[in-house]
Amino acid sequence: MGADQCHATGASPDRPGTGTYAECCDHRLPERQDDGKKGVRGYDAGKKIKGRKRHLAVDTLGLVLTVVVHSAAIQDRDGARLVLARLQGRVPRLTLLWADGGYAGALVSWVAQTTGWLLQIVKRSDDQTGFVVLPKRWIVERTFGWFGRFRRLSKDYEELPQTAEALIYVVMIRLMLQRLA
Repeated sequence: MGADQCHATGASPDRPGTGTYAECCDHRLPERQDDGKKGVRGYDAGKKIKGRKRHLAVDTLGLVLTVVVHSAAIQDRDGARLVLARLQGRVPRLTLLWADGGYAGALVSWVAQTTGWLLQIVKRSDDQTGFVVLPKRWIVERTFGWFGRFRRLSKDYEELPQTAEALIYVVMIRLMLQRLA
């Protein structure tokens, strides 16, 4: 029962039989709280995640060059193509890219043919178990860690993927300005 209905029906916690206090206070809860998240969403069966994925291209310092947010139903290799298409022409000195093992396969040759860049896959050795810090891989993971300190990026609250991308750029600008100060 909303606030208007509560006052119209005369419901009050002071008068028994006219309604409960909880009914009168429902107007404080967000509307459609139980509805699912809005916007483009998907499910990645391999990673067992639903929602969206963020693909980043960062420099060797971990600063964002470009970002793409898309449905989780899109494979990582296809998401990488979206990132690289945005990156092409923006960074003329770029010659070498590092990526983890999930991007191996036909993407390596596609990058070489399309952009002329060398895509090097950083793989974990097969005999290692548990968590292992991979060379160059930690750079982008550190950037994702920086994003986790900002409430709006700690979870996916945004309806549009473009809004999520814009917030990532805003957070990166803030981080860079803090380091300059």
